[in-house]
Amino acid sequence: MKITDVKIRKMFEEGPMRAVASVTFDNAFVVHDVKVIYANERYFIVMPSRKNADGTFRDVAHPINADFRRELEKEVLAVFLREKELAPTVE
Repeated sequence: MKITDVKIRKMFEEGPMRAVASVTFDNAFVVHDVKVIYANERYFIVMPSRKNADGTFRDVAHPINADFRRELEKEVLAVFLREKELAPTVE
């Protein structure tokens, strides 16, 4: 399975959530609401989730091995950082 597109849907300047992305696989399947988080002086991704009745969260889509998770995170963060550099700054 190949990541064929990453789109940054929204970007935020404040708070830990810095962006929301959609990722397309094999030009045939898309996962929306992949979040880019900045915490502990680093960026990472969080997969889309839903809140359970007991207040916990459960991922609705996620990689099933560490290698693919690293590849997915690398691709999403590369696109995010590129767009972040191109985004106009608010003063």
